[in-house]
Amino acid sequence: MSTVQTLRIFLFYLLLSSSAFLWCTLSVFVAPFLPFRARYRFVVQNWCRCATWLAKVVIGIRYEIKGLENIPEQPCVILAKHQSTWETFFLCGFFEPLSQVVKRELLYVPFFGWAMAMLKPIAIDRSNPKAALKQLAKIGHERLGQGAWVLVFPEGTRIPPGQIGKFSRGGASLAVNANLPVLPIAHNAGEFWPKQGWGKTAGTIQVVIGPLMHANGTGPRAIAELNERAFAWVSQAQRDIGSLDAQSPALETPASV
Repeated sequence: MSTVQTLRIFLFYLLLSSSAFLWCTLSVFVAPFLPFRARYRFVVQNWCRCATWLAKVVIGIRYEIKGLENIPEQPCVILAKHQSTWETFFLCGFFEPLSQVVKRELLYVPFFGWAMAMLKPIAIDRSNPKAALKQLAKIGHERLGQGAWVLVFPEGTRIPPGQIGKFSRGGASLAVNANLPVLPIAHNAGEFWPKQGWGKTAGTIQVVIGPLMHANGTGPRAIAELNERAFAWVSQAQRDIGSLDAQSPALETPASV
């Protein structure tokens, strides 16, 4: 990595962390007086868009989106590939309001966690997978009923480019029980913003939004079939953008929702 790129990355993190501290601190005092949608825009959407803008201007990480015509008017369950931190910023800034599955412990972090708690996240106990699934089903259904998108990373953890993790059925189950479709999303953000380390590479991230997928019926079989269909689409889309090895098997990932 060149000295110039190293300096760019340092500047990026300096600006990102400074803006996060200021934004979260301000949000704690302003957000409680705003209705939920305005609160989401103020606390999350604007800052996440700021983060992707900083990545673009300072580091040179741009993005292109395909499949915008597939986004429905009514919010539904988003099943997205997970490779890096970038897609969390992007998706939270692009869809609004959006409720995301987070670790319950994050809500206890001063300022950051307090601000997050006001945004109706789906806070789960990852140490107890069975309880986490029940929490996702109950709280996720409530969020969808309130008109929020629900973002689920079905792999449960960030998987490096070239690989894919098995999909948990939690997101598909939520969609089926709410009688809503899932919206699959593929991307190659991990090639420019890796899971490990601070290093970043300039380039253009490809984001592909797939067609809406509805379940064929109800019950466990319909959930499993919808989940497999979403996994198959994301896998093929990852191959099409060159971010999944041709013969790469699905990896076993930590118990997740």
